[in-house]
Amino acid sequence: MTQHHFSYLALGDSYTIGEGIPIYESFPYQLVQLLRKKGISVHAPEIVAKTGWTTSELAEHILHTTFSDKYDFVTLLIGVNNQYRNLPLAEFESDFEFLLKKAIHFAANKTENVIVVSIPDWGATPYAEGRDMLAIKKEIDNFNAAKKAIAAKYNITFIDITEGTRKMCDDLSLVAADGLHPSGKEYAHWAEKIAETIKS
Repeated sequence: MTQHHFSYLALGDSYTIGEGIPIYESFPYQLVQLLRKKGISVHAPEIVAKTGWTTSELAEHILHTTFSDKYDFVTLLIGVNNQYRNLPLAEFESDFEFLLKKAIHFAANKTENVIVVSIPDWGATPYAEGRDMLAIKKEIDNFNAAKKAIAAKYNITFIDITEGTRKMCDDLSLVAADGLHPSGKEYAHWAEKIAETIKS
């Protein structure tokens, strides 16, 4: 009997690529390694993400990209650049819902195989020094609340990694050398949370 090799599509922005660190330390690659260690055979992740992308830029790219017929699981992590550029929350909500429907379509309409990941709090990084950390925290919480509500509407698993990223202000080992993005150590926490969900 041949073993099934699972396919994985990761949609997002700099946090999906693993900006500022080696690609194998990004959360999609660490996730695949964890699943393989658990005896689940997974292909290398297909990553559709770019640093700086907003929801509308990811959506635009998806519309002009050819994908496989279906993927065994899909992760979606987007929104930080909407917040960073002060784009309206209502615009984010409609874009995010469109992206989530696309993610469900890519997962052959199996909602249990789609995972939404919350937006990290970049306000807790050295990069945010001198900015209003509380205002950033509040805005990111608002964006994440919208994401969580839309995920719930479609019965999609929502994984909150945001609280963990707020430890970055006290633990620089969780921050990449650029002072803005998470380190491989922080991404390992995300990968573990997602792997547990996929395994179950």
